[in-house]
Amino acid sequence: MRHTQQDDNGARPGRSAMRRAFFASLTGTALEWYDFAVYSAAAALVFGDLFFPTQDPLTGTLLAFSTYAVGYVSRPLGGFVFGRLGDVMGRKKVLIATLVLIGAATFLIGLLPAYGTVGIAASIALVVLRFAQGVGVGGEWGGAVLLSSEFGDPRRRGFYASAAQVGPPAGNLLANGVLAALGVLLTEDEFLSWGWRVAFLLSGVLVGFGLWIRVKLEETPVFKAMEAEQSRPEAPIREVFTTQPRALFAAILCRVAPDVLYAMFTVFVLTYATDRLGMSRGSALTAVLVGSTLQIFLIPLAGAVSDRVNRRLLYGGSAIAAGIWPFAFFLLIDGGSWLLLVFGVIVGLAIHSFMYGPQAAFVAEQFSPQLRYTGSSLAYTLAGLLGGAIAPLLFTALLSSYDSWVPLALYIAVTAAVTIGGLCLGRDSAKAEKEDAQLAAAQQNEPAAHAL
Repeated sequence: MRHTQQDDNGARPGRSAMRRAFFASLTGTALEWYDFAVYSAAAALVFGDLFFPTQDPLTGTLLAFSTYAVGYVSRPLGGFVFGRLGDVMGRKKVLIATLVLIGAATFLIGLLPAYGTVGIAASIALVVLRFAQGVGVGGEWGGAVLLSSEFGDPRRRGFYASAAQVGPPAGNLLANGVLAALGVLLTEDEFLSWGWRVAFLLSGVLVGFGLWIRVKLEETPVFKAMEAEQSRPEAPIREVFTTQPRALFAAILCRVAPDVLYAMFTVFVLTYATDRLGMSRGSALTAVLVGSTLQIFLIPLAGAVSDRVNRRLLYGGSAIAAGIWPFAFFLLIDGGSWLLLVFGVIVGLAIHSFMYGPQAAFVAEQFSPQLRYTGSSLAYTLAGLLGGAIAPLLFTALLSSYDSWVPLALYIAVTAAVTIGGLCLGRDSAKAEKEDAQLAAAQQNEPAAHAL
């Protein structure tokens, strides 16, 4: 039987299908991370006053960051539920569901009355909606990675998988850009009263656009091949824990440092710059905007570079840099220079890019194709509990306890060591490429060697 590039039975798709999948992965994840980033920025800037008012501003900030953490705590539930469905039902259906869930939760946050209007009910509703956001994101990442990488050439998995990785900086850029514009156009009272809500309500329009893109896509060739071979797993969660525990452990550990570094340079830096350095909210947001803009280009570059050099080596070298840079960063900005703040954030996010770009491919390659959605989702969400969920809380608590940035930098250095340990446990890309080729060859009734 002859197969063409457009063959629905699993032959490698044409370039147009690959481009559509790359764009759908990038834009859909960017829209979902816009929702998540709007919340993160609002937690740092306004939620403490609006939903957790106390006489101590630090306590209010800690409570606001606690709801930020809720979004990470709920991610494993999304990873368990949507990861399993992605390996059983398909990538496309699950990615549509996660987009709807996050969009609805974010839109409703924009309609919530503040604590001053309905009391504790406002705080509870905010936490519930934040929980729903986290569930959606927990199921989104693994599917977005597979959407682009399973349409692409396995030998270029680093580049194609990086499409999902561009989502966080792109969403963060869009979210902080909207908040910064509102901050410039509105007075402080207007922004705190109703202006922040505009950013959340915009998610309705953005999610509608993301759905339009994803509905038009076909299922990935790898999942089609699994369907044709009837090799879909019956109990993917149990199989990941029983047959691939080392892969899961390696994938979890390798994600810790990037999450913590990102929390520092996109979330906590806003609080540090305004409260400790006396900068305006707009100045701090601008620094993050500049760094996030450069990440949009650096992340796919890093993914492409990882296809040409050893992926683990590139990732590991960047993790070492991540453990060193915070010490220099805090010394640079100690004098309150905005230009040095911008420079420091740019370097921090550039280092993050060269971990984050190869990360999606590295995590996906730890698991067999039949368990890849479940394994990747579990690794992503469980690592979030160790990394991004508690990072802003620990940063705030450490700074309050020691009145020094040194414990913060030491904390990041420890997470860098953890990530390097995970990379040492993981496997290289060659085995995953072979597994994908064997699956495609088996479906086409050809010898596996011919596909290599």
